[in-house]
Amino acid sequence: MFTGIIEEVGTVITFEERAHAWRLIVEAHRITEEMQLGDSVAVNGCCLTVVAFSDDRIEFDLLAESVRLTSIGEVGSGGVINLERAMLPTTRMGGHFVSGHVDCTGIIQSIQPRGKDFYLRIDTEITSLKYVVHKGCIAIDGISLTVAEVDETGFVIWLIPHTMEATHLHSKKAGDCVNLEFDLIAKYVEKLTAIKN
Repeated sequence: MFTGIIEEVGTVITFEERAHAWRLIVEAHRITEEMQLGDSVAVNGCCLTVVAFSDDRIEFDLLAESVRLTSIGEVGSGGVINLERAMLPTTRMGGHFVSGHVDCTGIIQSIQPRGKDFYLRIDTEITSLKYVVHKGCIAIDGISLTVAEVDETGFVIWLIPHTMEATHLHSKKAGDCVNLEFDLIAKYVEKLTAIKN
């Protein structure tokens, strides 16, 4: 479980298909402190297991399903990614409950400064928009954010300058693919409601 508060922006060293899995190797410095094999790390919001690490790099194995359902394969060597370690019982809950299980991807339609803030517009498949509500929570590439507007093709987020600086969003542009994880509570409510009907 994660909070959606990004701890570090890492850099992809390599991402390649191997005999038994896809291997992602990332340069990171801060989150490797006190790391152990088998730890969970949210990489652009996708929960991955640490299979090897050193002081300045982390390695993950990905299933073909993870490659297919997320935007990780599109990042490429030298690309920047958001990293967050799994939360501890003593962690402040600064964002919202993020499982690290990506629901789908979206496409950035616009990301631009407007006054002192930044405007981010993302379009996604219409069937997923039922989980997106005005002033509700959403994780975009693992970042816990609040929805400002929703319509029939997508949604809008307003970003403060700190979010642009502390995450990989400063490197994003229109046309880029991002991972989306919808509010866990909404998905449980939908399931429970369907069972009753």
